[in-house]
Amino acid sequence: MTSLSNSTSHLVSSSARDAGAIQSAHEERGGFSHSREHFEELVEKALAHAKKLGATNAAAEASEGCGLSVSVRKGELENVERNRDKSLGVTVYVGKRRGNASTSDYSDAAIERTVQAAYDIAKFTAEDPVAGLPEVEYISKHHRDLDLFHPWHIDSARALEMALDCEAAAFETSPLISNSEGAAVSAQQSHFFSAHTNGFRGGYASSRHSISVAPIAGEGDEMQRDSWASSMRCADDLASGRSIGRYAAERALSRLNARKIKTISCPVLFEAPLSAGLLGHLIQAINGGALYRKSSFLMDSLGKQVLPEHINVYEDPFILRGKGSSPFDDEGVITKERQVIEAGRIEGYFLSTYSARKLGMQTTGNAGGSHNLTLTSKLTKPTDDLREMLKKLGTGLFVIELMGHGVNSVTGDYSRGASGFWVEKGEIAFPVQEITIAGNLLDMYKGLLAVGADAYNYGAKTVGSVLINKMKIAGST
Repeated sequence: MTSLSNSTSHLVSSSARDAGAIQSAHEERGGFSHSREHFEELVEKALAHAKKLGATNAAAEASEGCGLSVSVRKGELENVERNRDKSLGVTVYVGKRRGNASTSDYSDAAIERTVQAAYDIAKFTAEDPVAGLPEVEYISKHHRDLDLFHPWHIDSARALEMALDCEAAAFETSPLISNSEGAAVSAQQSHFFSAHTNGFRGGYASSRHSISVAPIAGEGDEMQRDSWASSMRCADDLASGRSIGRYAAERALSRLNARKIKTISCPVLFEAPLSAGLLGHLIQAINGGALYRKSSFLMDSLGKQVLPEHINVYEDPFILRGKGSSPFDDEGVITKERQVIEAGRIEGYFLSTYSARKLGMQTTGNAGGSHNLTLTSKLTKPTDDLREMLKKLGTGLFVIELMGHGVNSVTGDYSRGASGFWVEKGEIAFPVQEITIAGNLLDMYKGLLAVGADAYNYGAKTVGSVLINKMKIAGST
């Protein structure tokens, strides 16, 4: 079935301008309906009205996003979507009381109603002694350009062609590629401007584009699915659709004739994309929100050894075109390069202004999340590719897919459905499915033996394959 959808929260009025002028303005702005200058005006109006109502402090942000997504399945167009969304969010402080409201209507009357709503909420909300804007000394004043905006001027016909070519490459890889969950091409971009009454003013445009495919190998009861994708700020940096299709197909084919294994304890090698998840659990455990709520298995861990001495984690918000790059966080606090984990010791938490105050600490510029984390090992050699990591594994399990959400953030208990390959003497023996891997994250981190040189970037995290010394594998009895 072919469908066409166009979700639009705002239509540009052409009553005072002809269609040609509108199109020219869109091209100058990278396809946006609203300019940076317009956003600045909207935000200043919101802040001024908050002050007029008697707010102690206020913050506001105007944003817009737009894009194109095209998906295909089995050689036919499945869906075309064009999205355009916009929002104005306002936070008002009345003393130590806080209220939030938002609107997609940019008219003066709507802005005043939104500010009034936030103000009314603040007046009747319980006081919070740590509520408030960040201190002036932490606010970003000069914002460097991190090369985050690369609009992709692609139309639906070209996107369709690329998606079809990607899926076709998967089918051409082998006659055993019998089906597909489809391929997709997406081009997305957004921009924002935010400000608050403690002196912050800033905003920027960014983009994110992708190509993906999910082929299915085999027939009947013996069918295996896998997928692969490429996602970048700039379309020129994307892997070719045909290479993505072929690689996804090869992954699906490699999983045919999978079997169960008996319950056993053994070393486990996590493929690089999954290793980013292990890093993510660590970062979540030292996030300010989890810490002040006492819902972390790494409470009071600052300065303590939680990983082997050969492991480091570095945060760099200033990588050009980085997916986690930003000159300031969601509160306008300046971001900084820093060593989060050094020689296995936790050197810093991830704190917003609020969570920092709850913990009696200072913000780390992480309101909204982490920025370009890289996990490395001092033991890693340039030659430690996947083949070498399999040799280091020796005999054990190589995991390429995880299922379920069996991670307890309070205790660190870890239990996930998994599939991958059984490895003997450093060589893949056969594919494995329908098993569960289990352990405790504290033990897993302490038992981290090696990190591969096969570094993979997954969002704001970059890490190679990771070898854990021992985990429990639940298979057939």
